[in-house]
Amino acid sequence: MRTQFTRELVALTNDLTLMCRLTHDAAERVTDALVGADLTATYEVFALDEQLQQMYGACEARTVVLLALQAPVARDLRHVVTAVQIATELSRIGGLVSQVADQVYQSHPGHVAPQAILQILADMGRLAATRTALSGEAVATGHQEPPAEHDPGLHAMELLHKQLHSALAAPASPQPTAAAITIALLANHLERCVDHTARIDRLIRFLDTGVPPTAQPADSA
Repeated sequence: MRTQFTRELVALTNDLTLMCRLTHDAAERVTDALVGADLTATYEVFALDEQLQQMYGACEARTVVLLALQAPVARDLRHVVTAVQIATELSRIGGLVSQVADQVYQSHPGHVAPQAILQILADMGRLAATRTALSGEAVATGHQEPPAEHDPGLHAMELLHKQLHSALAAPASPQPTAAAITIALLANHLERCVDHTARIDRLIRFLDTGVPPTAQPADSA
């Protein structure tokens, strides 16, 4: 019985690692879609998110079965509960990236924003992709270093947010209100992707150390 439970935990970790890879690929492809107004990349994002949501459903079902039939305790229970929470965070990243891709689709054959603003959005997408890759490494190893006093990823996203705000407010290139709102929403989606990776990092620390996410030092920008 114990051997079977261990196998299930390994399979669960492998599924989460694959989900991380899918979110990373989706974030990379949505960045390509933004930069090139690329419909092929856009469709790939939709397909990756669909696969991600299917895997999320499977992970959720697997954890329910483990909780119901195996009644894990202590670290094993922490592993199962953390796994479903991480899967939820990854599912949300997939949904956010898919919303960005949907805006690219709606704006085609044009771009979602002028070139100067588009570059900032692309940098946000690349940062989201980098953070999901790092989260994938943490999920695979089950270990995440304690947070730095200033999280470099969150700090970088904050700087990009300020750059975007300045670009939108620049009198030399004013944006119509509707366009500015759309751009701000796209940026918010990409910022939230990075926020979700920060939550995954805290969940991995919880799995590794037993310190609940709410008791860990806050990642500050």
